[in-house]
Amino acid sequence: MGNRILELSQYFMNEGWQNDDYLSILTQDESFSAMRTYRFEHYLPGYTLLGLRNWDYFIVMNAYGAIFTVPTLPLDAQCITPFTMPQQISLEPDEQFKGKIKWHVKPLVFGGDPTDETNGAWITYEQHAELVVWWNEQYWRAGAQHFSD
Repeated sequence: MGNRILELSQYFMNEGWQNDDYLSILTQDESFSAMRTYRFEHYLPGYTLLGLRNWDYFIVMNAYGAIFTVPTLPLDAQCITPFTMPQQISLEPDEQFKGKIKWHVKPLVFGGDPTDETNGAWITYEQHAELVVWWNEQYWRAGAQHFSD
């Protein structure tokens, strides 16, 4: 998996603000590789990864072309929400955030507080992939039912 993680540095290069959303959009080739890295075949079979929205949500498409967002944790089809992709994507670059993702050190699903400034860290896309996979494994091992209450 190490090589696939390192390859993520070339992805999410098309990123920036679209109105109030920070979007990172993938090309089709980037999507296929990122889906392997994030283990979509295990967590979200039948969905295609299109990008990230505001760091906490993947933008995905189902087999019928419907677009949704799903939390990066838990990565679970039961948590999808319909999403309308802008018809005209014109991303406003922001050097402050380029190549970074805001991560909750203690994930919200595990009781982390999104308003606690000490619960946030800026990480690389490579670190994000590692953390998303690791935390989703912890979530499912601990029993998803326990945390979805």
